Amino acid sequence: MSLWEYANPKKFMDWTAPVLPVVFGLSVICLVVGLVWGFFFTPDDFRQGSTVKIIYLHVPSALMAINAWIMMLVASLIWIVRRHHVSALAAKAAAPVGIAMTLIALVTGAVWGSPMWGTYWAWDPRLTSFLILFLFYLGYVALWAAIDDPDTAADLTSVLCMVGSIFALLSRYAVNFWNQGLHQGASLSLDAEKNVADVFYQPLLFAIAGFVLLFVALVLLGTRTEIRLRRMRALEARARRT
Repeated sequence: MSLWEYANPKKFMDWTAPVLPVVFGLSVICLVVGLVWGFFFTPDDFRQGSTVKIIYLHVPSALMAINAWIMMLVASLIWIVRRHHVSALAAKAAAPVGIAMTLIALVTGAVWGSPMWGTYWAWDPRLTSFLILFLFYLGYVALWAAIDDPDTAADLTSVLCMVGSIFALLSRYAVNFWNQGLHQGASLSLDAEKNVADVFYQPLLFAIAGFVLLFVALVLLGTRTEIRLRRMRALEARARRT
Protein backbone atom coordinates (compact mmCIF):
# COMPACT_ATOMS: atom_id res chain seq x y z
CA MET A 1 0.00 0.00 0.00
CA SER A 2 1.35 3.41 -0.95
CA LEU A 3 1.84 6.03 1.76
CA TRP A 4 -0.07 8.48 -0.43
CA GLU A 5 -3.23 6.42 0.01
CA TYR A 6 -3.46 7.73 3.57
CA ALA A 7 -3.91 11.20 2.06
CA ASN A 8 -7.23 10.08 0.63
CA PRO A 9 -9.86 12.02 2.63
CA LYS A 10 -11.93 8.93 3.49
CA LYS A 11 -8.92 6.90 4.62
CA PHE A 12 -7.59 9.89 6.54
CA MET A 13 -10.89 10.16 8.42
CA ASP A 14 -10.89 6.40 9.08
CA TRP A 15 -7.40 6.08 10.57
CA THR A 16 -7.41 9.36 12.50
CA ALA A 17 -10.71 8.59 14.29
CA PRO A 18 -9.15 6.04 16.73
CA VAL A 19 -5.73 7.75 16.81
CA LEU A 20 -6.97 11.22 17.79
CA PRO A 21 -8.18 10.45 21.36
CA VAL A 22 -4.99 8.50 22.08
CA VAL A 23 -2.79 11.42 21.01
CA PHE A 24 -4.91 13.87 23.02
CA GLY A 25 -4.67 11.64 26.08
CA LEU A 26 -0.90 11.29 25.81
CA SER A 27 -0.52 15.04 25.36
CA VAL A 28 -2.51 15.74 28.53
CA ILE A 29 -0.42 13.24 30.51
CA CYS A 30 2.88 14.69 29.28
CA LEU A 31 1.77 18.27 29.85
CA VAL A 32 0.55 17.59 33.38
CA VAL A 33 3.74 15.72 34.29
CA GLY A 34 6.05 18.27 32.68
CA LEU A 35 4.37 21.44 33.95
CA VAL A 36 3.57 20.22 37.47
CA TRP A 37 7.05 18.72 37.86
CA GLY A 38 8.70 21.80 36.40
CA PHE A 39 6.74 24.51 38.22
CA PHE A 40 6.34 22.87 41.63
CA PHE A 41 9.17 20.37 42.07
CA THR A 42 12.26 22.08 40.65
CA PRO A 43 14.43 24.57 42.54
CA ASP A 44 14.88 28.22 41.72
CA ASP A 45 17.88 29.06 39.57
CA PHE A 46 20.80 30.70 41.41
CA ARG A 47 20.80 33.63 38.96
CA GLN A 48 17.30 33.80 37.50
CA GLY A 49 15.34 32.74 40.55
CA SER A 50 11.81 31.41 40.01
CA THR A 51 11.51 33.13 36.60
CA VAL A 52 13.54 30.29 35.09
CA LYS A 53 10.43 28.11 35.32
CA ILE A 54 8.90 30.00 32.39
CA ILE A 55 11.19 27.71 30.38
CA TYR A 56 8.50 25.00 30.57
CA LEU A 57 6.11 27.16 28.55
CA HIS A 58 8.47 29.32 26.51
CA VAL A 59 10.82 26.71 25.06
CA PRO A 60 8.15 24.17 23.96
CA SER A 61 5.89 26.87 22.48
CA ALA A 62 8.78 28.53 20.62
CA LEU A 63 9.92 25.16 19.33
CA MET A 64 6.44 24.30 18.07
CA ALA A 65 5.86 27.75 16.59
CA ILE A 66 8.82 27.23 14.27
CA ASN A 67 8.22 23.55 13.56
CA ALA A 68 4.53 24.18 12.87
CA TRP A 69 5.53 26.47 10.02
CA ILE A 70 8.00 23.86 8.75
CA MET A 71 5.21 21.27 8.83
CA MET A 72 3.02 23.72 6.86
CA LEU A 73 5.84 24.13 4.34
CA VAL A 74 6.13 20.37 3.81
CA ALA A 75 2.35 20.02 3.46
CA SER A 76 2.27 22.95 1.03
CA LEU A 77 5.02 21.44 -1.12
CA ILE A 78 3.10 18.15 -1.21
CA TRP A 79 0.03 20.06 -2.37
CA ILE A 80 1.97 21.83 -5.12
CA VAL A 81 3.64 18.63 -6.35
CA ARG A 82 1.00 15.96 -5.72
CA ARG A 83 -2.23 18.00 -5.47
CA HIS A 84 -3.40 16.06 -2.42
CA HIS A 85 -6.18 18.09 -0.85
CA VAL A 86 -5.62 16.68 2.63
CA SER A 87 -2.10 18.10 2.70
CA ALA A 88 -3.40 21.60 1.89
CA LEU A 89 -6.10 21.27 4.53
CA ALA A 90 -3.56 20.04 7.08
CA ALA A 91 -1.42 23.12 6.44
CA LYS A 92 -4.51 25.31 6.85
CA ALA A 93 -5.43 23.54 10.10
CA ALA A 94 -1.90 23.96 11.49
CA ALA A 95 -1.82 27.74 11.03
CA PRO A 96 -4.14 28.74 13.95
CA VAL A 97 -2.23 26.38 16.24
CA GLY A 98 1.01 27.96 15.07
CA ILE A 99 -0.38 31.42 15.82
CA ALA A 100 -1.25 30.34 19.36
CA MET A 101 2.20 28.80 19.89
CA THR A 102 3.96 31.89 18.54
CA LEU A 103 1.89 34.20 20.72
CA ILE A 104 2.60 32.11 23.82
CA ALA A 105 6.32 32.18 23.00
CA LEU A 106 6.33 35.96 22.48
CA VAL A 107 4.43 36.68 25.71
CA THR A 108 6.39 34.25 27.89
CA GLY A 109 9.62 35.45 26.33
CA ALA A 110 8.75 39.04 27.27
CA VAL A 111 7.88 38.02 30.84
CA TRP A 112 11.09 35.99 31.11
CA GLY A 113 13.22 38.67 29.47
CA SER A 114 12.08 41.60 31.59
CA PRO A 115 13.96 40.71 34.81
CA MET A 116 16.93 39.35 32.83
CA TRP A 117 17.36 42.16 30.28
CA GLY A 118 15.58 45.01 32.03
CA THR A 119 13.05 45.32 29.20
CA TYR A 120 10.12 43.33 27.82
CA TRP A 121 11.23 43.77 24.23
CA ALA A 122 14.41 44.40 22.27
CA TRP A 123 14.99 44.40 18.52
CA ASP A 124 17.16 41.34 18.89
CA PRO A 125 17.64 39.28 15.66
CA ARG A 126 15.77 36.27 16.99
CA LEU A 127 12.97 38.27 18.58
CA THR A 128 12.49 40.38 15.46
CA SER A 129 12.42 37.40 13.10
CA PHE A 130 9.99 35.66 15.47
CA LEU A 131 7.67 38.66 15.39
CA ILE A 132 7.81 38.68 11.58
CA LEU A 133 7.00 34.95 11.59
CA PHE A 134 3.93 35.75 13.71
CA LEU A 135 2.84 38.31 11.11
CA PHE A 136 3.31 35.72 8.35
CA TYR A 137 1.04 33.36 10.30
CA LEU A 138 -1.64 36.06 10.43
CA GLY A 139 -1.20 36.78 6.73
CA TYR A 140 -1.46 33.08 5.91
CA VAL A 141 -4.78 32.72 7.74
CA ALA A 142 -6.10 35.96 6.25
CA LEU A 143 -5.20 34.82 2.72
CA TRP A 144 -7.12 31.56 3.17
CA ALA A 145 -10.14 33.55 4.38
CA ALA A 146 -9.95 36.11 1.56
CA ILE A 147 -10.12 33.66 -1.38
CA ASP A 148 -13.31 31.75 -2.14
CA ASP A 149 -11.86 29.09 -4.44
CA PRO A 150 -10.10 26.55 -2.17
CA ASP A 151 -7.58 25.37 -4.79
CA THR A 152 -6.53 28.92 -5.61
CA ALA A 153 -6.27 29.68 -1.88
CA ALA A 154 -4.12 26.58 -1.39
CA ASP A 155 -1.82 27.63 -4.25
CA LEU A 156 -1.30 31.18 -3.00
CA THR A 157 -0.90 30.24 0.65
CA SER A 158 1.67 27.63 -0.36
CA VAL A 159 3.74 30.35 -2.01
CA LEU A 160 3.37 32.54 1.08
CA CYS A 161 4.44 29.61 3.24
CA MET A 162 7.63 29.14 1.24
CA VAL A 163 8.50 32.84 1.60
CA GLY A 164 7.72 32.79 5.33
CA SER A 165 9.97 29.78 5.81
CA ILE A 166 12.96 32.12 5.54
CA PHE A 167 11.86 33.76 8.78
CA ALA A 168 11.11 30.40 10.40
CA LEU A 169 14.75 29.46 9.80
CA LEU A 170 15.96 32.87 10.96
CA SER A 171 13.95 32.45 14.16
CA ARG A 172 15.60 29.12 14.80
CA TYR A 173 19.18 30.00 13.90
CA ALA A 174 19.42 33.77 14.42
CA VAL A 175 21.68 33.37 17.45
CA ASN A 176 24.09 31.35 15.31
CA PHE A 177 24.02 33.84 12.43
CA TRP A 178 24.59 36.93 14.58
CA ASN A 179 26.75 37.00 17.70
CA GLN A 180 25.05 40.22 18.76
CA GLY A 181 21.74 40.19 20.59
CA LEU A 182 20.34 39.66 24.03
CA HIS A 183 18.71 36.29 23.39
CA GLN A 184 20.67 33.33 24.67
CA GLY A 185 21.50 30.26 22.62
CA ALA A 186 19.41 27.12 22.44
CA SER A 187 18.32 25.56 25.73
CA LEU A 188 18.53 22.09 24.16
CA SER A 189 21.64 21.03 22.29
CA LEU A 190 23.42 17.90 21.13
CA ASP A 191 26.35 19.28 23.09
CA ALA A 192 25.72 18.16 26.68
CA GLU A 193 27.68 21.12 28.05
CA LYS A 194 25.19 23.58 26.52
CA ASN A 195 22.05 21.96 27.88
CA VAL A 196 20.24 23.19 30.96
CA ALA A 197 20.90 21.32 34.18
CA ASP A 198 19.28 17.89 34.51
CA VAL A 199 16.95 19.08 37.26
CA PHE A 200 15.33 21.42 34.71
CA TYR A 201 16.05 19.33 31.62
CA GLN A 202 14.02 16.24 32.52
CA PRO A 203 10.65 17.92 33.15
CA LEU A 204 11.33 20.12 30.12
CA LEU A 205 11.42 17.02 27.92
CA PHE A 206 7.96 16.04 29.19
CA ALA A 207 6.66 19.56 28.52
CA ILE A 208 8.07 19.51 24.98
CA ALA A 209 6.56 16.07 24.33
CA GLY A 210 3.21 17.38 25.59
CA PHE A 211 3.32 20.39 23.28
CA VAL A 212 4.32 18.23 20.29
CA LEU A 213 1.51 15.74 20.92
CA LEU A 214 -0.98 18.55 21.51
CA PHE A 215 0.03 20.13 18.21
CA VAL A 216 -0.41 16.81 16.38
CA ALA A 217 -3.81 16.26 17.98
CA LEU A 218 -5.04 19.76 17.16
CA VAL A 219 -3.84 19.51 13.56
CA LEU A 220 -5.55 16.14 13.12
CA LEU A 221 -8.75 17.55 14.62
CA GLY A 222 -8.54 20.69 12.50
CA THR A 223 -7.89 18.70 9.32
CA ARG A 224 -10.86 16.44 10.01
CA THR A 225 -13.00 19.55 10.51
CA GLU A 226 -11.76 21.07 7.24
CA ILE A 227 -12.57 17.85 5.36
CA ARG A 228 -16.11 17.89 6.75
CA LEU A 229 -16.54 21.55 5.82
CA ARG A 230 -15.30 20.83 2.30
CA ARG A 231 -17.81 17.99 1.96
CA MET A 232 -20.62 20.25 3.20
CA ARG A 233 -19.74 22.94 0.65
CA ALA A 234 -19.65 20.33 -2.12
CA LEU A 235 -23.10 19.03 -1.11
CA GLU A 236 -24.49 22.57 -0.94
CA ALA A 237 -23.11 23.36 -4.41
CA ARG A 238 -24.59 20.14 -5.82
CA ALA A 239 -27.94 20.93 -4.23
CA ARG A 240 -27.98 24.43 -5.78
CA ARG A 241 -27.25 22.97 -9.23
CA THR A 242 -30.16 20.58 -8.96
